[in-house]
Amino acid sequence: MAKIGLEVCVDGPAGLMAAVRGGASRIELCSALALGGLTPSPGFMRLAASAGVGAYPMLRPHPGPFVYDRADLDVIRGDLDAVKASGLSGAVIGANLVSGALNVAGLEVLCAHASGLGLKLTLHRAFDLVPDQAEALNQAISLGFERVLTSGGARTAPEGAEQIAALVAQAAGRISIMPGSGLTPATLAEVMRRTGAPEAHGSCGQAAGVRGLTAAHATQAELLGFIGPRDRETDQAAVAAMVSILADIAAERAAP
Repeated sequence: MAKIGLEVCVDGPAGLMAAVRGGASRIELCSALALGGLTPSPGFMRLAASAGVGAYPMLRPHPGPFVYDRADLDVIRGDLDAVKASGLSGAVIGANLVSGALNVAGLEVLCAHASGLGLKLTLHRAFDLVPDQAEALNQAISLGFERVLTSGGARTAPEGAEQIAALVAQAAGRISIMPGSGLTPATLAEVMRRTGAPEAHGSCGQAAGVRGLTAAHATQAELLGFIGPRDRETDQAAVAAMVSILADIAAERAAP
């Protein structure tokens, strides 16, 4: 029976440990998930390398659209070197042109650098900004990406499930299509049944308390912008629940 993997995105050591203990098969390592995820620190990468579960850092040098100039691409190349030095085996990247299409020329440079380092690559949701996902999928395959993280171009994967299913069919096993965005224990099973995707991605988050602060201190920290009202943390129970659901889906697929 082929296992259906669960990738969990985390942005701190506590989230990393919760994802590992919950049974995640891979970690997307970030900083600042409240901003959609930015490049994690080298120290966090090294910690993840010792966690016993595969981890791919997201390499995104700044918030905002994934439109990068030469300096940005040079930063990402340097970050790929840091990924290799940390002992991790892959990374998550993506880049768009101002039209929304994939920046194939820029990605060719990054993919060649990663290949020279022996790193595998996931194409992140820059893919959801492209005007033609069928064309972009063929480009991702040609560039050598291992997988594509996508909501099918919709706000969430449940809303984009029909398009994700079409991408799975087009991929035909040449590249993994990984649904992400809006996947929870309540929505996961339907999306996986509708799409036939081989793996899934989730944040498995819940509203975070502010550890170690009095109520007054937390209020002042929020007022000064040091913490956000929507800060979330990885929920080990949610990770475990999603892992269990995926095991059930895998068993359904294997049944005669």
